[in-house]
Amino acid sequence: MIPLYESSDTTAVIPAEEYIARYRDTERFIAYCRKCDRYGACWACPPFGPGADACLSGHRTVLLVGTRILPDPALRRCREAGRCREIGREMLGRERARLDPLLLEWERNDPGSRAFFAGTCHLCPTEGCTRREGLPCRHPGLIRPSLEAFGFDIGRTASELLHIELKWSRDGLLPEYFTLVSGVFSDRKPEEITWNRA
Repeated sequence: MIPLYESSDTTAVIPAEEYIARYRDTERFIAYCRKCDRYGACWACPPFGPGADACLSGHRTVLLVGTRILPDPALRRCREAGRCREIGREMLGRERARLDPLLLEWERNDPGSRAFFAGTCHLCPTEGCTRREGLPCRHPGLIRPSLEAFGFDIGRTASELLHIELKWSRDGLLPEYFTLVSGVFSDRKPEEITWNRA
């Protein structure tokens, strides 16, 4: 069964320097990353090598994309935690399969820009990531880190800039809606930034 849901994208554009100054707290958010089993074990997750922050510098603007995923009311009645998690993962995966190629296309059409995906890599199972073996990524052209992996506060980004309050699952059940936050650091002027949802 393919879970039924509706999704919508909300965007915001902010000067890159302002976004970095107001919404980045590397020490705080990388501390959360250290508690995750993907820390140091997935190429999309920290720690990143020396000079990784260079991908943030020199950009004029940041396009932020907040994707709200609203499960069908019938799905929200799911009361089996394992099944609810499976449904949630499928919805998030389908939206990532839509969003990630759009962000990569942005990079191709805007030389020098840098995309950030919503969440960690899903191209290889966690146990299959080559980082654990000290080998290069199998998909370097398709993988991008998330904003939170670079220390950005996604909660504040969503609420203050995208006007979306994050909702959380309780007891493994589906939340009212899911939120994905992705972005692009670009050299374009704010008036040149438009998001075309596919």
